[in-house]
Amino acid sequence: MSGVSLLTYADRLAGDLAGLDRVLTEELSVFTGVHLLPFFTPFDGDDTGFDPVDHAAVDPRLGSWDDVRGIASTREVTADLIVNHVSNRSAEFEDWLARGSASPHDGMFLTFDRVFPRGASEDDITAFYRPRPGLPFTPYRAADGSRRLVWTTFMPSQIDIDVADPAGVAYLERLADTLAAGDVATVRLDAVGYAVKTPGTDSFMTPATLKFVATAAELIRARGMRVLVEVHAHHSQQQAIAPLVDLVYDFAFPPLLLDAFATGRSDRIASWLGIRPDNAVTVLDTHDGIGVIDAGPSAGRPGLLSHDDMAEVFRRAHDATGGHSSVASVIPAWMTLPHQINATFFSVLGRDDRRMLLARALQIFLPGEPQFYYVGLLGGVDDTELFARTGQGREVNRHRYTPEEVRRALDTDVTRGQLALARLRRDPVFAGTFSWDAPDDASLVLRWRGGAHEALLRVAFDDPDFEITLNGTPVDLTA
Repeated sequence: MSGVSLLTYADRLAGDLAGLDRVLTEELSVFTGVHLLPFFTPFDGDDTGFDPVDHAAVDPRLGSWDDVRGIASTREVTADLIVNHVSNRSAEFEDWLARGSASPHDGMFLTFDRVFPRGASEDDITAFYRPRPGLPFTPYRAADGSRRLVWTTFMPSQIDIDVADPAGVAYLERLADTLAAGDVATVRLDAVGYAVKTPGTDSFMTPATLKFVATAAELIRARGMRVLVEVHAHHSQQQAIAPLVDLVYDFAFPPLLLDAFATGRSDRIASWLGIRPDNAVTVLDTHDGIGVIDAGPSAGRPGLLSHDDMAEVFRRAHDATGGHSSVASVIPAWMTLPHQINATFFSVLGRDDRRMLLARALQIFLPGEPQFYYVGLLGGVDDTELFARTGQGREVNRHRYTPEEVRRALDTDVTRGQLALARLRRDPVFAGTFSWDAPDDASLVLRWRGGAHEALLRVAFDDPDFEITLNGTPVDLTA
């Protein structure tokens, strides 16, 4: 896909899918694609749509599949296939609790004994990696009075699917058919890194997981859609997944960029540029915050940043947000640091317009497919009131915009500059050849060439600033 895509909720930017279509057609027409965060029934559950009761139905409060197809008629649509779990209020889970082995969905849900048929030791259980505090099990009582310990990797209301069981496979195939019928172009496999539980491992991105990724990718591609994998993990995992799918995320770039702003050094970003996958969706922030774990060490493997470097990134975010990012960010079980910063990117940059535009300029010059998150695009700051109401740390970066707030944001220099950068990324030169150089430890030069045309980005981190030229002429982002 050429150009830049937008990552957004249907309700939090424009109220519903019809409203979003209007905004994308008018004010935000520069975006060539859109990732619609879960619009399934319900879109506002315990995990803001990532706990679907009915993954195949558009929540009627947002619109219908016709609205999704309408958006897809003029731009590429990405949607989520939540492979790891489903809501405890889903018809499938409720039927299984009511009927047990007589249910057609028997086998679809992962129970403790399916992973540990001979029982498990303390070491077996605590080996599992979970991005939340505590253990990944929740007790449920079936209609016959039996007690079942069900895997719930994320929340007690999110029931893990057994992706190896025929009932689980049939469920995923039905969802893939539905997305294809909705004219979705790219499917993001959400939470796929946790989908396969393998005793004796941490069950996160193991060889068995990679095998499942390849199988799931085949299922999606057979229906004419591209495959995007979402995994927050050691940077080597993105390198391992990249050949198996169409797109991976470059989650290492944002923490490396924050480190460069903190240290005035470009050498760590330069090291990553030499090895990062080119088939990457490049991001700064997302609905899940700003990942930091992706650039750090893991299981004895060195990171692009050290543990101390990561701690410094978190400390600077703490200072920039008046301590709020530390309150909102969650430390997973068995970890000493959070795996992400719960704050808006603009807040972490101290609300500095120039640094935000420098970050976006680097993002659009990297190979791959740039994606802007709606809050970052609109220069959003931490929504501390929403966090206080919900108690969910990630809500600080999920503001619900009114039409008037959108209009005001579109009038700011930081948003106008980002839209200018998104417009620049549509220039044909970005279909040419990419190269880069690090003249010294504080600078980067990124270059695209196509025929006689050249786009050039010069960045300095010691006194942060940047310059873009197109065919030798400076690009004015405020014009």
